[in-house]
Amino acid sequence: MFNSRSRLAAILPVVAALLVQPAHAQKKYDVGASDTEIRLGNIVPYSGPASAFGSVGKVQTAFFKMINEQGGINGRKITYISYDDAYSPPKTVEQARKLVENDEVLAMFAVLGTASNSAIQKYLHSKKIPQLFVVSGATRWNDPKSFPWTVGFLPSYQAEARIYAKYILNERPNAKIAVLYQNDDLGKDYLKGLQDGLGEKASMIVVEEPYEVSQPTIESSIAKMKSTNADVIINFSTPKFTAQSIKKVAELSWKPLQIVSNISISIANVIKPAGMANAQGVISAAYVKDATDSQWNDDPGMQAYHQFLDKYLPDMSRADSSAMTGYNIALTMVEVLKRCGDNLTRENLLKQATSLKDLEQGSLLPGIRINTSPTDYAPIEQLQLMRFEGENWKLFGEVRSSEFNK
Repeated sequence: MFNSRSRLAAILPVVAALLVQPAHAQKKYDVGASDTEIRLGNIVPYSGPASAFGSVGKVQTAFFKMINEQGGINGRKITYISYDDAYSPPKTVEQARKLVENDEVLAMFAVLGTASNSAIQKYLHSKKIPQLFVVSGATRWNDPKSFPWTVGFLPSYQAEARIYAKYILNERPNAKIAVLYQNDDLGKDYLKGLQDGLGEKASMIVVEEPYEVSQPTIESSIAKMKSTNADVIINFSTPKFTAQSIKKVAELSWKPLQIVSNISISIANVIKPAGMANAQGVISAAYVKDATDSQWNDDPGMQAYHQFLDKYLPDMSRADSSAMTGYNIALTMVEVLKRCGDNLTRENLLKQATSLKDLEQGSLLPGIRINTSPTDYAPIEQLQLMRFEGENWKLFGEVRSSEFNK
């Protein structure tokens, strides 16, 4: 009897441990995830006035193909479903409903455009669908109290514009500034940042010229801005219109200091169409390495990027900065999915996306890291100024912090 009881006492803890283990190891899934698959939904403008940004989706399609060939993430393959919205918010709404209700994606990922994301934000929140790493720098993506399911990615447009304001105040304190801005949340965010950055000297702005994305050209706006005798022109516009602006400024023999937003720094889609000679001296800001800059030839992070494009997208221009944007966001998403482990619920996906601490990526400029928290959803809050010289952008000055809510 004693021996039997002793054996039972010895066995019970083992049995209890075996019973507990499956509970701890239990996999958790929401719609869009399984033992073999993770489904992500994406919307970008492959057509329309902002089609230059279509390379974001093309790069991510290729990137997830590479990940799948390498075995996927924790044994699961990524099904990346990307639709075109032609940069039209009503179309974005239609495509988002299709992705959520028909394709049953786990999350929306890297949807591009301020107006596009604004159009679907409330719908996604009503369904508690993560809206991760929005390709826009609007301030509304960093509002965890009102919109806890939305996380941005790009540096804040307002913070970026404040950096330009500080530069102008230091270098051209008596400047007369002309501003071209897209007449939507994107352009208005940039404009507010500039006004706030100039502070009591906001009167330096002599003209604020809006344009609509449906316009074929903004040439008449540039002529109007020149008539003010401004000696600084700032472009808060998307690639097509930024290229038109730089080219028209040259045609008018106007010689202002030109500043363009980070979203329109692509050599392939902006500088070359505008004319390399016309773009000399243009200023902008960056947070990623320039794939055309020889200083990064021996950089491991840049070499990985080139190797990826060589194998999966050999025809993609290295001068297309939107391609690098797509690559960076995909890298970040893979890291988040890895951290989810076997808990692929939407709640955990959001938790991991908002818990990134000093995440380094080889394609980011030195000193720039990705950070998120439950109270601060802005992954990137640093930029470095640069000037277009010769055939490339040349960095200058120090990495500047651009706190999102400041």
